[in-house]
Amino acid sequence: MYDYKMKLNPEQIEILEGKQGAVKAQVMETLVMFGDLFGAKRLVPVTHGKGHLVTSFGIPLLKPLFKTMDKLIDEGLYVEEGFTVDPRPTDYANVKCNFLEKLIFNTKMYGEQERYEQQLTKVGLIDSNAFTCTCYMDEVGNIPKKGDILSWAESSAVVYANSVLGARCNRNSGMLDLFGSIIGAVPEFGLLTDEGRKATWKVIVKTTKMPEAQILGSAIGIKVMEDVPYVYGLDKFIGNELNDETKSYLKDFGAATASNGAVGLYHIDGLTPEAVELGESLLVENAKEYIIDDAELERVYKSYPCIWKKPEAKANRAFIGCPHLSYTQLINWTNKLCDALKKNSKKKVNMPVVFTTSPDVAAKFKKTTEYQKLISTGATVSSICPLMYTNNPLTKLHNIITNSNKLRTYSAAKYLKNEDILKAITE
Repeated sequence: MYDYKMKLNPEQIEILEGKQGAVKAQVMETLVMFGDLFGAKRLVPVTHGKGHLVTSFGIPLLKPLFKTMDKLIDEGLYVEEGFTVDPRPTDYANVKCNFLEKLIFNTKMYGEQERYEQQLTKVGLIDSNAFTCTCYMDEVGNIPKKGDILSWAESSAVVYANSVLGARCNRNSGMLDLFGSIIGAVPEFGLLTDEGRKATWKVIVKTTKMPEAQILGSAIGIKVMEDVPYVYGLDKFIGNELNDETKSYLKDFGAATASNGAVGLYHIDGLTPEAVELGESLLVENAKEYIIDDAELERVYKSYPCIWKKPEAKANRAFIGCPHLSYTQLINWTNKLCDALKKNSKKKVNMPVVFTTSPDVAAKFKKTTEYQKLISTGATVSSICPLMYTNNPLTKLHNIITNSNKLRTYSAAKYLKNEDILKAITE
């Protein structure tokens, strides 16, 4: 048995000693070793039982993962309250692929997708609609309460849960998210502790207009990296109420802080739960300061490289929504797109345009007149993961544009501001 350092309770020791099965002992041992590595003194109960997994793709190279899943299934281990999982990697109906692209997706890339989804179902996947990176949307329903302890992965979901919902979760990796949900406990360190949630950066926003969420988040992520920022000055643009518009803004902002840096928690003065409750007491003494004005945002934006084979080429594909769009964002984008086309005396977008959202949000949206308007422009709605799509090397032959800093960071897609991407697809 592993020579652990943290203090375990009798039931945890029993699991670690193998008295509830060898496989469960291995799961517990992994969690304990992980906790010891980061100096955790104990395991604490997961109080929001619904998990969220980051690994949603059946890549044939992940043989150890499939083997581990089979062991869990054979032992009858699963997440009692179920879990959601990141988006599927392909959607041929709404994101068109040629024969060679499909061949690579179906063999080299995601040839084990069907098998893996069957495994996910057996260990607790809630249902076939549970594939989304925005599990915390009202339509999806995996919504922790303030103070809840989670066992989640997916950087954008974790930073949202910590910051906007006030739950507590570290940035876990794939399989640790599942192991913590199965055991029902996680190591207590980092963002699970009061001290770990203190802000070491004071960020002051001094822009003359509302900063684009993805660029503001990018600037902060690049500057603070894995630290916790406390942000002032956004109230004059987004107010002090966590409504649908504000939560959508913070979703995109947080995703950029997490992907362009490694932020797992941020506080927005007068808005996010802990900032409202505790205010500036969340700031450590002698916190570092970062002032963001119009010039700084423009500097960050212009620093993004274009890694297309021919940087001067025209775009020929667009992805909007990474992380997945909210219902409010879908309605707003539809209206903006239709207005822009009308202004340009056009009826159709001039390239394949994919709006991505969760299956549950998509189902709600498809019942509206706005959906019919959007589809009539030639754009499509999908629940794909754009990042998983762009992992196919052949997709680099497309000149993809996006308004997602996460997709820009992890692929060859070119980032454009919202107003510029709207022009690109309608003019």
